[in-house]
Formats: sequence, C-alpha cells, structure tokens
Amino acid sequence: MDDKLVVHMIDTALGQLKYSYTPYSGFKVGAALLADNGKIYTGCNIENAAYTPSNCAERTAFFKAVSEGITKFKAICIVGGKDGVVTEYTPPCGVCRQVMMEFCNPETFQVILAVDDRRYHMYRLKELLPHGFGPFNLE
Repeated sequence: MDDKLVVHMIDTALGQLKYSYTPYSGFKVGAALLADNGKIYTGCNIENAAYTPSNCAERTAFFKAVSEGITKFKAICIVGGKDGVVTEYTPPCGVCRQVMMEFCNPETFQVILAVDDRRYHMYRLKELLPHGFGPFNLE
C-alpha cells in the first residue's frame, strides 16, 4: 500500500471523529475501510444508553459497505480518542476483529492504527487475530 493512500485513509478516518455519537463515554472513533474496488467506506462509533446496541466505527464501515453489495476489502484505518483528541493508538475490539475475519483475508488484510499521518502502525489481520475463525473453517 503506498504512502499517499495510507495518508488519505488516515485523514478520512480522522474526519469521521466529528460524526461519532458518544454521549456516555466521550471516546470517539473513526474508521476508513478500503474495498477491493478502491472505494473507501467510512464509519464512526455510535453509542446507546443501553450499551449493548452500541456499534463500533469499524463495524459501521463494514456494514455500510456490505449493505451496498461490497464484500471484499484490502485495509482499514482506525483512529480514536477521548473527546475526539487522538493521542494513542486505538486497536479494534474482538467483535470487530471477528467481523473482519468474515470478509477479509487474514494473510493480506491490513489494519492501520494511527494517531496522525506521521504516527501509524500497519498490521495484517492475522497478527491481530491469530488462529481466527472464519468462513474457510466451515468449508
């Protein structure tokens, strides 16, 4: 993945922080999901007073894409911080990692954790979810 695309994904994810609905935790998360077709799908976290119905930014982006018929992906960028101030890396929760396993090749899918366009780390999904369970396990 070239540096220009990584920076574009980071900027896109950072832009999603303003849409985050977090009246309870105040912890805002933004995501930018790159599909195989080159389109970027965005997501933000959406909290709920009952907590369980809350949705993470990563899953919001995946579900947007899947609802439009897109099911193949190359990478996702995730940013987050208290009150939208990004100071540390924000890795995906276990549920989001499992959703990634449903639609992504764990050997090639890239997860970009960023603070800004100069401070970021890239991981393969397999590194974040070793021995993950996916559709290939049911073949």
